Amino acid sequence: MERVAIIGAAMTQFGQREGEWITDLLAEAGIDCLEDAGVDANDVEHLYVSNMTSGEFEGQTGVMNALVHDIGAIPAYTKRVDQTSASGGAGIYAAWQSIESGASDMTLLVGGEKMTHRSTSETTDIIASVTHPVEYNAGVTLPSFAGLTARRYLERFDAPRESLGKVAVKNHKNGVDNPHAQFRKEVDLETVLESPIVADPLRLYDFCPITDGSAALLFCPESVAREYTDDYAVVTGVDGATDTQVVHEREEPTVMNGVVESGRGAYEMSGLGPADIDVAELHDMFTILEFLQMEGLGFAEQGAAWKRVEDGDTERDTGELPTNTSGGLKSKGHPLGASGVAQGVEIYEQLVGEAGPRQVDADAGLCCNVGGFGNCVITTIMEAAQ
Repeated sequence: MERVAIIGAAMTQFGQREGEWITDLLAEAGIDCLEDAGVDANDVEHLYVSNMTSGEFEGQTGVMNALVHDIGAIPAYTKRVDQTSASGGAGIYAAWQSIESGASDMTLLVGGEKMTHRSTSETTDIIASVTHPVEYNAGVTLPSFAGLTARRYLERFDAPRESLGKVAVKNHKNGVDNPHAQFRKEVDLETVLESPIVADPLRLYDFCPITDGSAALLFCPESVAREYTDDYAVVTGVDGATDTQVVHEREEPTVMNGVVESGRGAYEMSGLGPADIDVAELHDMFTILEFLQMEGLGFAEQGAAWKRVEDGDTERDTGELPTNTSGGLKSKGHPLGASGVAQGVEIYEQLVGEAGPRQVDADAGLCCNVGGFGNCVITTIMEAAQ
């Protein structure tokens, strides 16, 4: 079987996109991605759309069919991929499968969400619907899970509260150099630690924003990729896993088994290990999630991720493992279905040397996209073409 390559990528401006709807955002990223790769829309055989809530937010369904029409890719086969906030990563997995199986020689993946036109309370309620009915009916939200888990982590591992704040500081600093990020401004540790409490001990700057946006990747067999460019990335490992839907049934809430299992599968497929990864994009919807994913993926021992952050190991310019060079969900934004695809865009751009001022020295990169509070996870490993 041929290896699966990525030959194009694009991302819209993330943030508040007034007067535009999900179909507009999807078309913008899809067209830009095809132009980036130099591929005509007529050559697209499969088109996947990663999207969680177009129906709930806009009353709009059939977005994948509308996208094929809007970008001129008829008669491509279409599919909407919904795996809650891991929809983008699930889209990468699906696009990889479509090429790997031989069903398609050119697959376009576009992830997007339009959210900011609804109130914060409405948006929170829509997102909370990913929880189990037992939890949802009790009024539990994802921020409350984050606060409880952060408290457990800090107390169990004797971690300083400042270590979580330093995740936010780092990711905001990286976001300054991402022209598509929602928040392109630095914050200092004092601002983070003194911001309003949302779910104790987590405060406002420990959380990602509500975001509109879209991102896209173009997949093909490696032999086809060589017809278009010498600079491409190869998906060498990808896997997905689920954990208990009821969070309180987990043996240890500071361990995300979906991260552990999906990471194990991706490492096994790629033949790489944690020490071989040069750059990582992690799902920092809450700052505590960066710690949990670092540990679940083997970048730190359990309870020790905070030490790597304190030591500067995840810093972009000086660290051993630059993490969330894009700014992460924290600074870049989190348009649900787009986030996992945007993670892939960042890793692709790092591997082909197109990350601009965010560029690090990288031959292998990893992205981890989390659904709900670790209910489902997709981990993807990419390597630069040799």
